[in-house]
Amino acid sequence: MQNQKDLVALGSKTAKDGFINEDDVVNRFNDWHTDLVAQEWLQTMGYVIDEIDYVKAFKIKGGFKADIQISVEIKCKNLVDIQNIQVKLVSNKSGFNQIDKRWLDKYQELWDISDELLRILKYFTGELNPYKPNTRESRRMFLNELSELEQQLVIDFFNKNKTLVICDILKGRGKYSAEWVLVILKMQDQYSWVIKPINHVLNFYSEGEVAITNKGSLKIGKITMQRKGGDGGRPTANMLQFKINPCLLFDLNVNS
Repeated sequence: MQNQKDLVALGSKTAKDGFINEDDVVNRFNDWHTDLVAQEWLQTMGYVIDEIDYVKAFKIKGGFKADIQISVEIKCKNLVDIQNIQVKLVSNKSGFNQIDKRWLDKYQELWDISDELLRILKYFTGELNPYKPNTRESRRMFLNELSELEQQLVIDFFNKNKTLVICDILKGRGKYSAEWVLVILKMQDQYSWVIKPINHVLNFYSEGEVAITNKGSLKIGKITMQRKGGDGGRPTANMLQFKINPCLLFDLNVNS
């Protein structure tokens, strides 16, 4: 069985063949007998290849945090192991990836946000028009344009509920909550990957304080909370979204 150093080294290897979407990840797992990259993923997840009887993968449909599910049967143990994997396909090592977006009313239901804080956040997303003149944008307010009391209410809530918030937006809840995060990076026609258990990912992105940025958004550890924006001015621009840089997990891989 490979030692931990060998498993970490696997994450820095480069895949020769390309990835277009989650279907390619599913196909690799289903071809695990001959696909060396899939074997490396499985080894990094703690499996011994010679002890595997079969692997069956499928793509999860719907708004779940996991993108694919694999079933791994272990020889002679009459045991089938189920794993849910979130897949991030990225082409920019310094780019950001949306991990969750919803209307604020949905977040209120999820996290028991008070009506007062809901109102404050709706000024931030633009569901409510600014309550004072000369804001940077006529349709909304940045967090640092709110009163000091309102800013503190935002910070206090996300400080108090930091673990719950990060768990919901990264891992999710229920049958298809993510148990692993697989990041695949394409750089100059070369593909590299890193796969980490969700608890490592949660701890990593939780590191850091809750603070309002100079640009008027919110940082929750290594996660950015902001107004969605875009959408050609459609109402959906007023949703709240959370973003991360998935490629930071490559640094976590190096430092493991």
